[in-house]
Amino acid sequence: MSDDGYGGGAGDDYEYGGGGFNEDAFDDNYDLLAQGLPDGENPPGEGDDALNGDAQPNGIHGGEGEQDMVNGDEQPESGGGGGGGGGAGIAGERQPNKVRITTPYLTKYERARILGTRALQISMNAPVLVPLDGETDALEIAIKELSQRKIPLIIRRYLPDGSFEDWSVSELITD
Repeated sequence: MSDDGYGGGAGDDYEYGGGGFNEDAFDDNYDLLAQGLPDGENPPGEGDDALNGDAQPNGIHGGEGEQDMVNGDEQPESGGGGGGGGGAGIAGERQPNKVRITTPYLTKYERARILGTRALQISMNAPVLVPLDGETDALEIAIKELSQRKIPLIIRRYLPDGSFEDWSVSELITD
């Protein structure tokens, strides 16, 4: 029973007979980081990219949890010229589809996100890419940039098979 005075509930009537966490529950001699490996050997999964010089901090070139780049800026390729025909990048890096199968029209959801993102950038003093005619509202400026196809963002459309297509905002048809 629970000794909180409310009569137990939620299965509190089980008496735990085993020992809890005390000083004997942990082994001080068991330290994974302190285990000595022979010289020149790296723990599994740490030496593969580090030896080639292709490793990038914070998952710049394709981790499973990496977020998509929204703006049109490209990351510089890690140099080296180490064979393999240039431009392919890391072997496991996913590339956009060559042949586009999605619609060339900007959807209302993409339009809302693009305008909101660009208006936020403008409100935080990003450079305005169109001449202003007295507009002061960031959303109005973003709408003007969209109508003139000057927004420097890229839309990534994911497909059911896990592949994706990258469309520049200037390539999409807006009505």
